Amino acid sequence: MIGLVDCNNFYVSCERVFQPRLEGVPVGVMSNNDGCVIARSNELKALGVEMGTPAFELQEWVNQGRIHLLSSNYELYGDMSARVREVLEEFSAGVEPYSIDEMFVRFDGFDAATTQALARTLYRNVRQFTGIPVCVGVAPTRTLAKLANRAAKKLPEYGGTCVMHANGDDTRRLLEHTALGDIWGVGQRLVERLALQGIKTAWDLRQADPKAIRQRFSVTLERTVRELQGTPCIELHDADRPRDRIMTSRSFGRLTGDLGDLQDAIRQHAQRGAEKLRRQDSHARAVLVFLKTNRHRPDLPQYSPSIVIELPEPTDDSRPILAAARQGLETIYRRGYRFMKGGVMLLDLVDANREQLSLLDTPEREAQRERDHKLMAALDALNGKMGKGTVRLGVPRQNAAWHLRCAHRTPRWTTQWRELPRIATR
Repeated sequence: MIGLVDCNNFYVSCERVFQPRLEGVPVGVMSNNDGCVIARSNELKALGVEMGTPAFELQEWVNQGRIHLLSSNYELYGDMSARVREVLEEFSAGVEPYSIDEMFVRFDGFDAATTQALARTLYRNVRQFTGIPVCVGVAPTRTLAKLANRAAKKLPEYGGTCVMHANGDDTRRLLEHTALGDIWGVGQRLVERLALQGIKTAWDLRQADPKAIRQRFSVTLERTVRELQGTPCIELHDADRPRDRIMTSRSFGRLTGDLGDLQDAIRQHAQRGAEKLRRQDSHARAVLVFLKTNRHRPDLPQYSPSIVIELPEPTDDSRPILAAARQGLETIYRRGYRFMKGGVMLLDLVDANREQLSLLDTPEREAQRERDHKLMAALDALNGKMGKGTVRLGVPRQNAAWHLRCAHRTPRWTTQWRELPRIATR
């Protein structure tokens, strides 16, 4: 058996942990640069506010105090997600993050009664120890676990937890009342094609012949059918597996054509990419730098260049990576354009422990390489202990155009010493 633990309205719930005054009131969290709504409380959904609604359209309600809109606080959300995972790992060694607010948990070896009791324990303990409300769905496969979690969230009679067995009567009733579009991995186009075959519910799809589904559609849909029948066929990618490339980028707070602003932004992205590179124990052979203008502004000239700069040797050292990123930016930069986004991608990654060294390397070069490694390790250790950005190469200018707009961001309660919650004393 495998469970899916899904945090309810995760971004909003994180905010409410430290601001109880937001409980029971309509709350929305906005995207980068306070552009549109990307997370909604149930109260905000009840007002008819759709996902992706532009924030400016809701400003009148904000001014009237009817709703609260907050800037994204990703540092807080990431830390709260890690805390939820820590609680789950106390009960199972097989915790597999699927997204920032969803995690699969292995329930192997338990009988039905113990599985039900464990699901209820997770439901209570995550809320008690982190303040985040969750729903728990447990089933023999990941696809069924997704549906069980949906039932736990949508149907009050389950009380936040649903244990679904492959051949139970409850399972059949749930599948008969589940539309195809609510099945994990089944999109709208596939729904339309399946309807032509007389398959309209999750139960209909479960009853289909897997081999015939593979011939008419795809091996992916065949796996979904087998999962609905109770046979595990879908495995998640290992979250700790090294990535083949590392991208760091972000839209600017406002359009800018100033070279100094762009240099600051690219420098920050390159440093962040190098940190990720060292974290997964890889080296990069090349650096890609890109800029983008706003294609939705036809009144402005358009220019979205990119360039790849090869590194002298594979490295995870921030300094040569920053030097390559700066060289790339200076090569592609043109005056007269206002850019809305820039970024850095580290390419052609290799395992740092399997790097093929040159036969021409000297002992002095090897000693220098070891000193460079220790320097980067010390930099990462200081930032890990004292907070991200404590030690960095170059200091960004205050209020630069590339900084994100986050006028309504709450404090980073759990990760920044200066923003820790304070209790007033008399």
